[in-house]
Amino acid sequence: MRTTSSTGSTAPRHPEMSATDRWARWLLQRRHGGDPEALRRTMEFLGPVRDRVLERANVREGDVLLDVGCGDGLIGFGALERVGPAGCVIFSDISDDLLAHVARLAREAAVADRCRFVHADAASLAPVSNESVDALTTRSVLIYVKDKAAAFRAFHRVLRDGGRFSLFEPINQFPRGKDPWFAGWDVAPVREAADKVRALYQRIQPADDPMIDFDEHDLFAAAQGAGFTDVHLQLEAKLERPRVPGPKWETFIRSSWNPKVPTMEEAMAEVLTPDERTRFTDCVRPQVEAGGGRPLPSAVAYMWGTR
Repeated sequence: MRTTSSTGSTAPRHPEMSATDRWARWLLQRRHGGDPEALRRTMEFLGPVRDRVLERANVREGDVLLDVGCGDGLIGFGALERVGPAGCVIFSDISDDLLAHVARLAREAAVADRCRFVHADAASLAPVSNESVDALTTRSVLIYVKDKAAAFRAFHRVLRDGGRFSLFEPINQFPRGKDPWFAGWDVAPVREAADKVRALYQRIQPADDPMIDFDEHDLFAAAQGAGFTDVHLQLEAKLERPRVPGPKWETFIRSSWNPKVPTMEEAMAEVLTPDERTRFTDCVRPQVEAGGGRPLPSAVAYMWGTR
């Protein structure tokens, strides 16, 4: 069902799946640009995230666990090992393609009898009954939800008394410096082309986009407002240089930062002339592949609590 790296992280198979919706296309193909090494590094990072989310959900034998925005099943399949034979994991997502993907993995692993697959919006969780789950997990899902307060109300509604929630979210509003778009590279020689590319991404994701219009204080307030009375939040911020050496150019331009935006290859094709693409590539490619650049700040939040 899954492949395991030397660090113990796990990655569902079938990344070559022909997906039809943007969520599945990004998660299974576009986030790593079709590069197996880039996917391996991603899973090395996500394995410990999964483990921390599950640990803070205090998952127990026999629990019914709801994984909101299950994606490729990373957290849900990890939870199956913790709920045991008497437990159940509900995989919920807005992507039918991803639900089909994880259902196939569950059948292949002979664990489908302990799984449910539910098409549900995180802001409502309408198909999930009131007070029907013992634990709820979610990872990098609320960044796509405009009404985060509604999502926390839904979390509170579906959890039983004493039920636990645990989540992980990037805090993209964290200070990013003067120009986060080009990771500290020198684009002065191609400033006009760089401005066109930057403007395209900013049009697609303006300042009020749900991925960047909140911080950890908003998450905490939403949980409190939903009725949770036992809530903990841990912010982890860091300042570090990009990896050296950097990714292959083909991997970089064929990857997208999130499901809502084009790859750099697509962005260049849309807004740059052939001559501008050549000059932009000649300027940026050596810097991308060399890695390094200006140290960049970033932050993530772990949050957990009890109903």
